[in-house]
Amino acid sequence: METVLGIDPRTGKGMAIEIAEGIIAAIRPTENAAASYVSAGLIDLQINGFRGLDLNAGELSADTLLSLCEELLSVGVTTWLPTIITASETSILQALGAIAKGRAGHRMIAEMVAGVHVEGPSISDRDGPRGAHPLAHVRAPSIAEFERWQKACGDLVRMVTLAPEHVGSLDYIRALAAQGVLVALGHTAATPEEIHAAADAGASLSTHLGNGAAAMLPRHPNFIWAQLADDRLTASFIADGWHLPADAFKAMLRAKNMERAVLVSDMVALAGMPPGLYEEAIGGHVEVSQEGRISVAGTPYLAGASLPLSANVAIAAEMAGISLADALRLATQNPGRFLGGRGRLEVGARADLIRFDWSQGAREIAVRETWVHGEKVFSR
Repeated sequence: METVLGIDPRTGKGMAIEIAEGIIAAIRPTENAAASYVSAGLIDLQINGFRGLDLNAGELSADTLLSLCEELLSVGVTTWLPTIITASETSILQALGAIAKGRAGHRMIAEMVAGVHVEGPSISDRDGPRGAHPLAHVRAPSIAEFERWQKACGDLVRMVTLAPEHVGSLDYIRALAAQGVLVALGHTAATPEEIHAAADAGASLSTHLGNGAAAMLPRHPNFIWAQLADDRLTASFIADGWHLPADAFKAMLRAKNMERAVLVSDMVALAGMPPGLYEEAIGGHVEVSQEGRISVAGTPYLAGASLPLSANVAIAAEMAGISLADALRLATQNPGRFLGGRGRLEVGARADLIRFDWSQGAREIAVRETWVHGEKVFSR
């Protein structure tokens, strides 16, 4: 039995977490805790790539997936959903097959990758809400295509993001929800009525709410207000300080409250890469600034998300004026609720843990050690 010592972010007091057979067997107070905090591992529902590794560059391999898992452990992510964006059906099927092969061949991939998030291809075809997704491959939802996805990967698709204004979207949402697949609304130009109809049909999430939207919207009504108001939708947010201004994030978080909000990184392959100019298949001429902001070169427009969830947690706490413990909840327990109850720091839960340092005003939590299912897999 291993014992992990650290500070409880909620109480500030020492605790000892006993692990047996990959499960948290006991949690008890202690005066001998290490100076670092301990939390459940971070859970990211939306990752496209990291540190030069790209899930959407074509011909995805199990080696790329394993390398991504290893890199993510260093920033405290213990569970994640590889996110495949709008592409041809052939490309999507290849990526799904590679992810299934990777899970079957590598225990760490199987432990960390809880499923797949397909973001698209049934998103808005309009400039603005479509974002960087390729227009050529935007298409209406097809239950038959979804079934081919699941056949290719052994039912690993756990989450699908779509724009509910497409013809046939309500039947599609009903079919996926009936199979326990999470349906998220995003990259949309839908009317409020279409948003609420999608929730009626079984949609349960909003993908990076406030982003993947037109630059200019009617003051009201619009699809952002509709999603904020609909209590059936949990909203995910990119809290990196660039995708949402602090006031917008704080107000949106208040509207959704701590029960119905989740942090996602939405990292792309250039996340974590050195500053400079890059040529990307998706996005074209892209610049990574000294601060890490990724933008279309020579413009103010974002070209992807660059900060890991470990940074989003710290920045969310600062932007919204919430505690470290509450910010962690948005990246552990809340997303874990959609993945079989992962992300809980309690007896009987999976021992997915991180030990980290943090101080008030820091722009990230500095991960020192990571455990996945009771096994220490990263140490700085």
